[in-house]
Order: sequence, then structure tokens, then C-alpha cells
Amino acid sequence: MAEEIKASENTTDEKVPACCCRTKVRTEEEQRDLINRLSRIEGQVRGIRRMVEEDAYCIDIINQVSAANAALNSFTKILLADHIHTCVTEDVLNGSSEKVDELVKTLQKLMK
Repeated sequence: MAEEIKASENTTDEKVPACCCRTKVRTEEEQRDLINRLSRIEGQVRGIRRMVEEDAYCIDIINQVSAANAALNSFTKILLADHIHTCVTEDVLNGSSEKVDELVKTLQKLMK
């Protein structure tokens, strides 16, 4: 049996097997959009690092950090909406509330 990972390493408070079978099938377009967004965010973070290395003005760096945070928040909103429309809806239609409970815990973490 696979090793368990610590609760702090996953999104729930439960121990999850390292080979967790929870996956999400996305269309090629959805996956491409998400990866493109992440690539832009990576570029922003690399740009911030470069600004620090080049001793850029503090406010200029802060403005770039703010833009990167906004991009991550936008990415999160897209994932969250998709999760609600697919995984959570399917779970509720099947008579379960497990995904709703998981979503509530995740939202509580996001809103700290």
C-alpha cells in the first residue's frame, strides 16, 4: 500500500494515500488555458525576482507582486467555478455532500 502524506500537504485535514486517485479530466482547451495562465504567472514571478536582483524601486516591485496575486486569484476563481459546476454538482446529484463539505473547508482557508 502507498505511503500516506501528512495532512498539511493536501487540501483536507485527512490523510490521503500518496497515489491518490482523485483526478479531474479536462478538455485540451481547458488544460491549455490553465497552463497558459500559469506560464504567465511564472513569468511574472521570474520578473519580480529579476527586479529584486536588479535593486528595483520597492513600489515597482510591490505593483508587480500585486499583479501576480491578481493573476493567481483569477486562476483560482476559474478552477473554483469549474469545480463547482462539475465535481460538486455531480456529487450533490448523486446524493452526497462530501465535495460540498470539502469545498466549504477550502473556502474557509482561502478567506483567511
